[in-house]
This record gives sequence, C-alpha cells and structure tokens, in this order.
Amino acid sequence: MKLLVFDCDGVLFDSREANRAYYETIAKALGRPPLTPEEFRVVHMQTAENSVRYLFRDQPHLIEKALDFQRRLNYEDFLHLMKPEPGLAELIESVRPPLKTAISTNRTTTMGRLLEIFGLEPYFDLVMTALDSPKPKPHPEALTVILDHFGVRPEETLYVGDSEVDYNLTRAVGVPLVAFKNPELPAEYHVSSFAELRQLLQEMGVP
Repeated sequence: MKLLVFDCDGVLFDSREANRAYYETIAKALGRPPLTPEEFRVVHMQTAENSVRYLFRDQPHLIEKALDFQRRLNYEDFLHLMKPEPGLAELIESVRPPLKTAISTNRTTTMGRLLEIFGLEPYFDLVMTALDSPKPKPHPEALTVILDHFGVRPEETLYVGDSEVDYNLTRAVGVPLVAFKNPELPAEYHVSSFAELRQLLQEMGVP
C-alpha cells in the first residue's frame, strides 16, 4: 500500500444538505418543481453542469438559462451546511507517511475553499477536481493522472468512495474500492467510519 485516494462528497464530508439546498435554489429560480429523491441521488454524484443539464432534461429551452444562473450562484453560501466526517485528520496523521493521500472529486471551484475553511489543506498531497480533469468521473482520466503523479500501480492504491460513480471509476482503472457507509455498493472492502478504515489499513500492514 502506497496511496490512499478519497472521494469528497459522502466521504470527507456529508454534503447532502448543502447540495440539496443548492440545487433546490436553482430549481426554484427557474420555476421547476422540487427535486425527486431519484433526481437528488443523480445530481449528488455529478458535476454542477451535468446536474443542471439533467434536472432540465425535459425543458431543454431552459438549460442555458439554468446554467447561467448556476454559474452565478455562489456555492460558498451553502458551505455552512457541509458536515466534515469525524476522524479524518486523525486517520491521515496516523498513516501519512508512509502513505500518500489524494482527493478525486467532481467538485470544481469549491474544493479548495472547502479544504481551506475546514483546515484540511495540509492533509492531502494532491487534489484532482473536475477542473483539473476535462473528463469528470467516472471517466478514468482523473484517477490515472493521480496514479501517474505518484508513480504507483493500481494494486498499491485504495480508493475510498460511496457511489456508483466511484465503483465504475475504480473498475475502469483496476483500483480496489473501499465502500464508505454504503454496504450495498459492490466493493473489495466496506467501512462505516474512518476508525474502521484505520483498522482495515492496519490489517493490510500499514504501520
């Protein structure tokens, strides 16, 4: 084991309420109904642009107007609704070094600010957002760039994620997946907390 890669939403942070408020604001501004549970499940995993296109898939004449509103809507107004997952700092301090740590997320401009607000910048050696990779997850580009950056093989890596997007990403690259708080997600490993992840790493021989 040389590298630990984290998804952001649903792993580093419980971002459901922040994302819900963000997309409901866009929906309300454009006069469409509130999101259904299935719509929210989809947008919770996608980039902001893809999410808006999906929400207005039945109203194509509103897509560009909705995208313009989304680009002007400041996500920082919703960051107070983000809830950092307990035990992250303690986990990373216990494994780094020898492990390197990275983030692979479909977030864009908000990722850096989020790490800054919660004091998490020092804990990651590399952060790969949808701005850094022209092809967002589940396209394998972002994860392969991370592996190349550190010069590690897929089998020397663990990816911690919680969604179908993460499953499809890791399958495409051959990186073992740790399903975080999602026992129904197909994965090599399942954990429900960072304490359980630390125990798993110890069992795998990480000091």
